[in-house]
Amino acid sequence: LPFIEGTELDTPFGVWVVEAGFALVKRLASAGLELPVSINISAMHLQQSNFSLWMGERVAAHPQSPAHLLDIEITETAALLQIDCVAQTLRELRTLGLTISLDDFGTGYSSLTYLRRLPLNTLKIDQSFVHGMMNDAGDLAIVQGVIGLARSFGYRIIAEGVETPDQGQMLLQLGCNMAQGYHFARPMPVADFIPRVKNWQAPALAVRPHTG
Repeated sequence: LPFIEGTELDTPFGVWVVEAGFALVKRLASAGLELPVSINISAMHLQQSNFSLWMGERVAAHPQSPAHLLDIEITETAALLQIDCVAQTLRELRTLGLTISLDDFGTGYSSLTYLRRLPLNTLKIDQSFVHGMMNDAGDLAIVQGVIGLARSFGYRIIAEGVETPDQGQMLLQLGCNMAQGYHFARPMPVADFIPRVKNWQAPALAVRPHTG
């Protein structure tokens, strides 16, 4: 991905990602699994003047893929470039029924002012803080702070990169009950995922897994 970012392949690849996201939502729904699917949208693609109009056309073209199950995931970098235009685009996407996540929160330079201006549904805590919180007081304070911010703004909070039961338990104690990471499963083909998730049982006091 770093090799195509900012190149002429950036947007065409983003188009493919959107189509693949809708297809995955439909496939999961047909298997009886109404699960949210997160897709990453690059800054270049998001900032195209007709992006929300184009997304509206894609939503209409996929009536069997519920729009509320497709989550648009952007980074702080994408969010803060031309923030007024980006905020308007995000509002239009939410009008379509899509949800918006801010990925890797805490690694960039966003301020509370920026955060207040962005119409979001979810904040995702970067895995570097999740990994460090068990042994570093600074990382723990950041995780606590992000969870507090999410609550204050009414956002969901998802921790990235959970790899151990101890990390999951710590997050639960801090008030974060959704997470993703190798503690739950390694990446796998959707054909393997469907039967696995249908038979999956959460261990006692475990954080909820998230597909993203």
